[in-house]
Amino acid sequence: MVHTEVTIADGVVRGLRGRRVVRWRSVPYAEPPVGELRFRAPQPLRPWTGVREATEFGLAAPQPRSGARVGLASWQRTGEDCLTLNVTVPDAPAAGPRPVLVFIHGGSYVIGTSAAYSGGRLAVRGDAVVVAINYRLGALGYVDFSEFSTAERQFDSNLGLRDQVAALRWVQRNIAAFGGDPGNVTVFGESAGAQAVVSLLATPAAGGLFHRAIAQSAPADWILRPDEARRFARRCLAAAGVRPDAAARYLTTATAADLRAAVQQTVNRAARAEPGAYPLAPVADGDFLPEPPLDAITGGRAHPVPLIMGTNRDEATLFRPESGLPITADQLSSVFARSEPGAEQRVTSRYPGYPHPRATRRIGGDFTFWRPTLAALEGHSRYAPTYAYRYDFAPRALHLAGYGATHALDLIPVFGWVDRPVGRILTVAGGSKGFRSVQDQFQDNWLAFARTGRPLPDWPPYTEQQRNTRIIDEQPRVEVDPDRAEREAWAGVRLRARVLDQR
Repeated sequence: MVHTEVTIADGVVRGLRGRRVVRWRSVPYAEPPVGELRFRAPQPLRPWTGVREATEFGLAAPQPRSGARVGLASWQRTGEDCLTLNVTVPDAPAAGPRPVLVFIHGGSYVIGTSAAYSGGRLAVRGDAVVVAINYRLGALGYVDFSEFSTAERQFDSNLGLRDQVAALRWVQRNIAAFGGDPGNVTVFGESAGAQAVVSLLATPAAGGLFHRAIAQSAPADWILRPDEARRFARRCLAAAGVRPDAAARYLTTATAADLRAAVQQTVNRAARAEPGAYPLAPVADGDFLPEPPLDAITGGRAHPVPLIMGTNRDEATLFRPESGLPITADQLSSVFARSEPGAEQRVTSRYPGYPHPRATRRIGGDFTFWRPTLAALEGHSRYAPTYAYRYDFAPRALHLAGYGATHALDLIPVFGWVDRPVGRILTVAGGSKGFRSVQDQFQDNWLAFARTGRPLPDWPPYTEQQRNTRIIDEQPRVEVDPDRAEREAWAGVRLRARVLDQR
């Protein structure tokens, strides 16, 4: 049996023995970003004496209560002391150091918590160590207030991304104490967490901290230029009624709730003014993140680690028009107005039924997730082993409800939840056998990739010459260049700079 007390670089942590696994919850990886450390890069953790209890979850990052859901009817408390991670290992002897999978949760960089992603079933099935991290969100993690630094008070950029790098550094220093192999780390994430994975590929400070990457449904071009980030930050302060000369004091003393309200008001305004231009995102600041990740990837300047990347067939059916995703005909016209003449007709003609809502949602989902994923796959495949997938399966209830293989559905099979309450609810009208099949496919391929850098042998790599794509369905298959006509239509779309509500 695994010892529940582990000595790491900063002290001793005591975990909790569960069914077939041992877990350590809310282990800190940096100093709490509070007081003078608010809006600063994560600072090294101060060691402690004695045994630190890691048997209960601490705080999720500040967010609306509904975002920190950890069960069907339970929510995690929130607060700024949130730079923690969870470690799950099999409660069994290991033949050697175990591969490590580090998960970055999604939630539009506004909501979410690592506590919602128990890695127990993944750890046991793959004889692996699973780590899930928290990072700063929303106003405190993804608005660049660095312009308002003073001689007495500094504000740093890219705080959420810096947190993720700090967590990966913690893994390098400490994961061997939990039986993990620091030389075999896979970082994986979904949605905004997948965009974080793409950003880490282009972050110099993350070099050597991970060795494989998996990006599930990544809005891979969610990125701001410095001028866009400054404009958005100013708008956030204006929404709070704060003058620039009072910004430093306000940012230091305002409550997290007040900051969040001002930022959300500004995000909502930007979504109405310019659908598809999401402002809570990393900043290509020329420093910590030198350039947009897709530019680094296509130019061969990203970390050349093996990559799995893909999307779900029906990404956008989960979203409403007010979400900011362009899923109505008017919103899509606004998007294409920022592109070259003829792009709207070229793309929409490839989607039968347009402007029917079913077609507009498909286009909006492809614009947000599939289009930038294709660019990343093409670019990365020139320099490192790259594997593409599309997730097509959905239980019958989701088809009847009009959702299909919607955004985030893949999390259920990846984490082994098909036979848990959420999986049973979704299969009440049938589909449990197919859902278990795709669960096996996801987990076995993800774990093989984490162990060796390659998925199972029947999944060939993706190249620009041979666009092999694994279709994850009840009956899995490999297709070459699926939806080729749509891919070719999107390939010519070039978007101009975003406005991000500069009025």
